[in-house]
Amino acid sequence: MESSGSSGSCFSVGSTSPGAVVLLYSKEIKKWDEFEDILEERRHVSDLKFAMKCYTPLIYKGITPCKPSDIKSRVLSSEEVRYVIKQLSNDSPQSAAALQEEASEILDEMSHNLRLGAIRFFAFALSKIFKQIFSKVCVNEEGIQKLQRAVQEQPVVLLPSHRSYIDFLLLSFILYNYDLPVPVIAAGVDFLGMKVIGGLLRMSGAFFMRRTFGGNKLYWAVFSEYVKTMLRNGYAPVEFFLEGTRSRSAKTLTPKFGLLNIVMEPFFKREVFDTYLVPISISYDKILEETLYVYELLGVPKPKESTTGLLKARKILSENFGNIHVYIGDPVSLRSLAAGRMSRSPYNLVPRYIPQKQSEDMHTFVTEVAHRMQLLQIQNLALSPWALVVAVLLQNRPSMHFDALVEKATWLRGLARTFGGLLTWPDNEPAGDVVQASILLHANLAGMVKDQVVLRVDSGDSDMVDGLVLQHVTLLMCSTYRNQLLNVFVRPSLVALALQMTPGCRKEDIYGCFHFLRDVFSDEFIFFPGNAVKDFEEGCYLLCKSETIQVTTRDILVTEKGNTVLEFLIGLFKPFVECYQIICKYLLKEQEDYFTEKQYLARVRAFTSQLLDQGASQCYDVLSSDVQKNALAALARLGVVEKKKVNNDHLYNVNEPATAKLEEMLGGKTAVGKPATAKL
Repeated sequence: MESSGSSGSCFSVGSTSPGAVVLLYSKEIKKWDEFEDILEERRHVSDLKFAMKCYTPLIYKGITPCKPSDIKSRVLSSEEVRYVIKQLSNDSPQSAAALQEEASEILDEMSHNLRLGAIRFFAFALSKIFKQIFSKVCVNEEGIQKLQRAVQEQPVVLLPSHRSYIDFLLLSFILYNYDLPVPVIAAGVDFLGMKVIGGLLRMSGAFFMRRTFGGNKLYWAVFSEYVKTMLRNGYAPVEFFLEGTRSRSAKTLTPKFGLLNIVMEPFFKREVFDTYLVPISISYDKILEETLYVYELLGVPKPKESTTGLLKARKILSENFGNIHVYIGDPVSLRSLAAGRMSRSPYNLVPRYIPQKQSEDMHTFVTEVAHRMQLLQIQNLALSPWALVVAVLLQNRPSMHFDALVEKATWLRGLARTFGGLLTWPDNEPAGDVVQASILLHANLAGMVKDQVVLRVDSGDSDMVDGLVLQHVTLLMCSTYRNQLLNVFVRPSLVALALQMTPGCRKEDIYGCFHFLRDVFSDEFIFFPGNAVKDFEEGCYLLCKSETIQVTTRDILVTEKGNTVLEFLIGLFKPFVECYQIICKYLLKEQEDYFTEKQYLARVRAFTSQLLDQGASQCYDVLSSDVQKNALAALARLGVVEKKKVNNDHLYNVNEPATAKLEEMLGGKTAVGKPATAKL
């Protein structure tokens, strides 16, 4: 494990006071009066009238919309697909005609069949469903106005956060509501297993991609050309999720680069003047799949998508899921991002239709763009009162007096605002009423017993539910809501942990520890590549702003009232440190020389369950398969475990000295050292 960078140049910005970094890190406070509840009008106007309204969306530079079949014809006749077919026919026994037929079948499987009738059907159905299960769907109007201009100027790529199956339906519903063109959406091919629903999704703009291409060059050529053809023609905004799948833990997942590579290519090949990337943040007071997610995190296999499963889910129509907040970010110009950073000249050296191996510079650029978009998503995710309430409850298990909870949650609200969080806490209501309403909304997780607020970890009849320990289910579900806070708190929390783990108060030593923690947890949280110094300075600035620390030229000093903030931040982040320590302890007991990820997950779950049953640990977060997988990825990246590919499977081998040292460093038993020398 190596922390690169010279410690001598780490503190050039803001080294004597936080004032120097105010411009970098102060965030504009967003006002909720800029948001519109689009369900309010729906409650007063006929759903049928809404679905059958005159729908004339603004289109890209006045083009004449083409039919889905035209897109397919252009893809099959494109130079790129024909070139790949020719190359494959030369290298394989398959004829060009057979490969052409296969390409046509691939297109039939993946392509959308966007129809206005299907859009109107979903508009009618979703209006009824959303009014039934949500109190409000709030959208920032300024974002809508900017998007209206963007879709007329350049090809647009919508990049929403992904927390629920309904994300893409919700976004299409919103765009239809505002007379914006409904996007074409990248969806997993699994949805085709839902007979009727799969067809409806296809007609509402979904195009289907396989989860893995398995080195299938023809599939990749057809798929990438299909997406680029839609983008080049300004056919409709292209929508996909950078995370690739729904986040089960409410933390933003590390980005996938495949689709982002594809949508950026037309710009670099000078086929379009520019492309707008639009980050979109979707926040739920209560997630529809909260129980399903926790079951999956505890090892229950994900149920296959099916129409029958959807019909069984009808019971949610009798529940209340609170509010949704959708923040449409400013369109980001790809041309501006590339200016002075990436040259388009390498693409001029060969014909456009010949696939090129991605250069290292381009890979770095795509990686940076992906992280930039995700950080913009994170910046505009809304924090509900429950995220604050449950974060306090988890640090005061098993129960807390209601008045003490209100006082602490109100304090945390102020801290979150100081840190730049986008809060949905209504200021015109008494704090006690807000806290009580959030507890009622999540009555499956917490309740009142006399004056005490208690987490529901015991049903009274049995401590098991569907074969799982009820306490594990409840606490992991609570953790997913607490995790929403980590998006705002991660940098100051890492500084707080570094202050606790570092002997003395030298800024250089604290930065070394911060750098080490940031490196270890970069599979858990989104950090911009190579930005360790700025992340440290942002964390220090926010702690200075909250009057928690004072920064001098050489030292970081904790103020008199700073201990309360530091104690909370350490409590917020400590579970992740403990998780990685426990996983290191398990790996040191691993008997097999080599093991697969599947074997690791089963064994680490058994090991951690035993620790919890024996009372040797109270860290329930370690039961999450999300944490277990992230830890394995991090340990492989850091060289703590060795990873090699054998027969299409990855095998892992424990480096025992490195694992033992990492466990000691996380526990504060071994000093981390300076960034340039902090190695395992």
